[in-house]
Amino acid sequence: MVWFGLLSLQTVTAPSTLPAKSGAGGTPGGLGQFFLGLAMAVVGGYLLLNQVQVATSFWSVGPYGGFGLTLLPLLVGVGFLFYDGKSSIGWLLVGLGAAIILASILMHLDIYFRPTTLFNTIVMLGLLFGGLGLIARSLRSG
Repeated sequence: MVWFGLLSLQTVTAPSTLPAKSGAGGTPGGLGQFFLGLAMAVVGGYLLLNQVQVATSFWSVGPYGGFGLTLLPLLVGVGFLFYDGKSSIGWLLVGLGAAIILASILMHLDIYFRPTTLFNTIVMLGLLFGGLGLIARSLRSG
């Protein structure tokens, strides 16, 4: 209500039938904050993972080596499946052999962080965690 001396003017607004705008995830947070945070987190994560080098170490099962022993369940399972394609024991041995080989590969990976400057490390981690913080702020309710 606006007063002009003794005369008053009232503004009348029609009730809005449009749904209230909501931000990311249906919360009142900003959609722009969410996408800026997502972009920051993706760039920071990419830069961080780009500095990681993965190498393999000597393959051994137990103290004496023995890569051939990891192939044994797989090969026996393949033999069972060639004899009878519906053999549940054959499929079990093939799955078990493949899982043993995959686990052995993963257990023998060596992961190194390549040398970089402190400034680059702070930029990478700052982008990653700053972006995650913006995403969290845009998704909070209230």
